[in-house]
Amino acid sequence: MLDIENLFVEVAGRPLLKNVNLTVEKGETTILFGPNGAGKSALLSTIIGFGNFKVTSGHIYFKGKDITDMPIDERAKLGLGIMTQRPPNIIGVKLRELLELGDNKPLNLEETARSIDMERFLERDINVGFSGGEIKRSELLQLSIQRPEFYLLDEPESGVDPVNMTQIGNTIRDLLCDKICQSKDQNRNSALIITHTGEILEYLNADKAYIMCNGTIMCSGNPNRMLKDIKTQGYEECIQCKLNLINL
Repeated sequence: MLDIENLFVEVAGRPLLKNVNLTVEKGETTILFGPNGAGKSALLSTIIGFGNFKVTSGHIYFKGKDITDMPIDERAKLGLGIMTQRPPNIIGVKLRELLELGDNKPLNLEETARSIDMERFLERDINVGFSGGEIKRSELLQLSIQRPEFYLLDEPESGVDPVNMTQIGNTIRDLLCDKICQSKDQNRNSALIITHTGEILEYLNADKAYIMCNGTIMCSGNPNRMLKDIKTQGYEECIQCKLNLINL
């Protein structure tokens, strides 16, 4: 579904990503761990095609197509969707107006908004005065209407209280299952999810995980086992392990 090969990225001439290699299979949920400043958000921004992230080398393939230089709107039409960590406030544009632009029938807008407690926000300016949890739910509502095949989720737990986290976790699980699956083991859509706390793993049956440090992928493995190692040993152990392998 997604294949990233030897990717190098810079912003304003400053290197951010170096020789990134990562693969997500169809129907697979992949977790991306890493400390602050590791380049995780930069990777998601590059995949979706945000303009200030310049690919200097390497390729991004989505569903077998090279999208490295493709405009962001064409990537969205192919089936990519993103939840950013800090979406902007958009004054003067109602949430309903944005959702109607991307309305993907046969979903009912009011019913979909009601399912994640966002119906009362439809006539409000996008994200203006929203709490952290409300912003996350707004982003998920937009994705629910867009219905992409591949979800790029940047820290869905960030700034979210426990009550909102349950709703957000369940909504993400439903989106990945396209609201048809009978259990969390039957993911139909694909996802690459950034997480610091690993709390999202309580709601999803993730297939694999990568750890990113210093702008590159250090290792991959079982998500829950890697999260346990991160909590007990930190990321420095991962970096040291990688250096030891290089020096062998």
